[in-house]
Amino acid sequence: MIQFHNVSVSYQGDAALSDVNLQVRKGEFLFVTGASGAGKSTLLRLIFAGILPNSGQILIDGQNLTRMNRHQIALIRRSIGVVFQDFKLLPNRTVLENVALTLEVLGWGAKDIGKKVHHTLRQVGLEHKMNSTPVKLSGGEQQRIAIARALVNAPKILIADEPTGNLDDFNKELIFEILREANIRGTTVLVATHDRRYIDASHRDFVALEKGVVVEDTRERR
Repeated sequence: MIQFHNVSVSYQGDAALSDVNLQVRKGEFLFVTGASGAGKSTLLRLIFAGILPNSGQILIDGQNLTRMNRHQIALIRRSIGVVFQDFKLLPNRTVLENVALTLEVLGWGAKDIGKKVHHTLRQVGLEHKMNSTPVKLSGGEQQRIAIARALVNAPKILIADEPTGNLDDFNKELIFEILREANIRGTTVLVATHDRRYIDASHRDFVALEKGVVVEDTRERR
């Protein structure tokens, strides 16, 4: 599903990732962990071609991102849901409008959009907030809306960058349950987090980064 082959990324001469090799199987749930600056966000950005590597190859579902033109990248992004660390919700639009935006971009009709958005908001437990604006929601609710927007078109891959970073334990558990259910439905899930307690409680596999290098992959223990 996702393959990194000798991938390196540098910013202004400083290495963010160095010769990373990584494979994520279809339907897997995998955490990416490490301290701030370890390369977690860089790795996730590479998956949806937010940036391209300086060297190496990245394959998504057998397709080489490093050899795609803009149109091909736009098409493959349709199968990838992204949850950003800062939510990136539109403050002047309602919850319903924020979640619907993904489907509007994909050209869905209004009737189908309405049904799908209502269904997705039920999945994250926030259908009753659909007419509210993000500024009227708690941090946990905003994060659930961001996840709903990422999941509304049933992506093959969901990547989430520190989705529980500033949340209390109750909301962390809610977010993890939403991600777990998405994974059960068939979505491949990658979550970047520095919170090892969160990972340990989940009993899921993880890849650890340190200064841009993979230093641990729990799947190798098997």
